[in-house]
Amino acid sequence: MDDLDVTSMMEDLRKRLKPYDDPRKRISNMPENGMGKDDILNHLSQYAESENQPWKLGKVSGAVYHGGDDLLEFLEKVYHIYSQSNPLHPDIWPSLTKMENEIVAMSSGIMNGNEAVRGSVTSGGTESILLAMKTYRDYYRSAKGISNPEIILPTSAHAAFLKACDYFCMKSVFVDLDDSFRVDVEKVKNAITPNTVAIVGSAPSFPYGVMDPIKELSEIAADQNIGMHVDACLGGFIIPWAEKLGYHTGRFDFSLPGVTSISMDTHKYGFGPKGTSVLLYRNSDLFQQQIYANGTWQGGIYFTPTMAGSRPGYPIVAAWAVMMLMGRKGYEESARKILETGKFIKNGIHNIPGIRILGDPLWVIAMASENAGAYRIMDMMGKKGWMLSGLANPPAFHIALTMRQTYPGVKEKFLEDLKASVDEAAKGGKTEAGMAPVYGMASALPEEQVRFFLKNIVEWLYSQ
Repeated sequence: MDDLDVTSMMEDLRKRLKPYDDPRKRISNMPENGMGKDDILNHLSQYAESENQPWKLGKVSGAVYHGGDDLLEFLEKVYHIYSQSNPLHPDIWPSLTKMENEIVAMSSGIMNGNEAVRGSVTSGGTESILLAMKTYRDYYRSAKGISNPEIILPTSAHAAFLKACDYFCMKSVFVDLDDSFRVDVEKVKNAITPNTVAIVGSAPSFPYGVMDPIKELSEIAADQNIGMHVDACLGGFIIPWAEKLGYHTGRFDFSLPGVTSISMDTHKYGFGPKGTSVLLYRNSDLFQQQIYANGTWQGGIYFTPTMAGSRPGYPIVAAWAVMMLMGRKGYEESARKILETGKFIKNGIHNIPGIRILGDPLWVIAMASENAGAYRIMDMMGKKGWMLSGLANPPAFHIALTMRQTYPGVKEKFLEDLKASVDEAAKGGKTEAGMAPVYGMASALPEEQVRFFLKNIVEWLYSQ
């Protein structure tokens, strides 16, 4: 990629990612005198009015999983009651501990857990994954004396697992996928070594929305006496109802003896606020390894179940409130709507020449195109207002369906625009720079160069 291409790409990224980057309006120092409340609220309203439009129209993949006005108004009232709370101080806010315990209990029930299950609410799926991997590292260091721990990961596993390995000095062992984009079970067996502490399976995977063979993976874990983590961050509040609604998913929860931990995001299809996730362990022996406790600090007794010290209490309370509001019937009904929308869109894609679905997903639908080019199609969709997620190896993109796509007319508009985008891309239609060059570069350059470029992109985003 020559300098001109990079310059063009960066200019396009600036327009998309830093649209407010106007030197005349930049705030570089705290004002001497505070701004008026009305002025501040007007400022924020202007930002939100523009930024909320895409997801309200149902044109965003994932990100906002419910977004209904009634639910948002309800959560605003919850925030007003618990805005100052902090679970670091259970003596001041014991109700937070009660509600966190009840979230864990309700989530365990969904996952067919028993009274032995322990867990906590985290700040999101990434923290749940980080904590689970740290727990396996520490548990098997004590139980088996493993000092060079390895985690077996499908190549489709979430990047948070790699982040965990990087943070906690663990080796990630990748296993290829089969033709259906599920992890290859035989290759998992062959990847196990005396240093293996855990196997990971997705329910479903973020890139392709397909279920890994969790039952078979759990049998391997049980036979080898190692951990088995199920990443149900995406599916934890949909898959439990899918079988009842007539969709085949297979077992993936604590009903399988080899499954030892599960992560499930309350801030995704649990419809809670950002950021909350639930991390569950089969027993207290594992959960004990997650907890940090210090009784000799000069500042007094200090203990935390998660990575953070102070945590906002509101997300915990709001997640509890939404679960109580929805109930099992409410989640089943939302799952029905989302899965039916997924079936409609998949049937429509099958009738569009030049594009294909990867694997056999339910509602997170990945698409590729050898002729038109997946990234070109994604950019064409972007010109029509759709904000989709790009994938790599192979080049593809996906849409993670939410309640916003179940609204009248949205799924039909998606298929109409997709067909037009495929046709335009196949004919070599003009496209903006968009993300296509970024994904193309990532697939063509060595990993170290891509990592260097992306770190510089992040630094650029967080600089004035």
